[in-house]
Amino acid sequence: MKKTITVFGSSLPVEGDEEYALAYKLGSLLAKNNFNVCTGGYNGIMEAVSKGVVENNGKALGITLKYVTSSANKYLSDQLKCKTLFERISKLMEFGDAYIILQGGTGTLLELASVWEFMNKNLLKIKPIACYSYMWKEIGRMIDKQIEKEKRVSGLVKYFDEIEGIVDYLNEELK
Repeated sequence: MKKTITVFGSSLPVEGDEEYALAYKLGSLLAKNNFNVCTGGYNGIMEAVSKGVVENNGKALGITLKYVTSSANKYLSDQLKCKTLFERISKLMEFGDAYIILQGGTGTLLELASVWEFMNKNLLKIKPIACYSYMWKEIGRMIDKQIEKEKRVSGLVKYFDEIEGIVDYLNEELK
């Protein structure tokens, strides 16, 4: 059975943007390495990753919200509609065998923080977390210092400068 990678990222990039192209390439690489994806199901990075996966014979699950008026992206193989944001985040965590965090804002930060905290509190089994971008590396470095000071589990999040490195990491950890 294929493993599912939950991918978090901004809803703002559009086709033609560098972030969209990177997410599409990531989706393609994941599918070619026998992974499916789970995303928030809307536009931007979520759409690009889903498109890359589906166009390469993988499946893309979208976890959307019933009250959001935006349409889910057209590349989803399946969709699960949640009543609340907290239910949505819980489902995104539940379906992921690993997590990739791409460029994003406060919503993406909330998703990363949720996964990280649930693992630190033993509310979620420890699974691979891979962040892409200088921004997450800087934020993560500061948080890891605090986690070490608090004598909690550090080093849960890995940082990458290239998406190929993320896929290699997931192959090592999940196969």
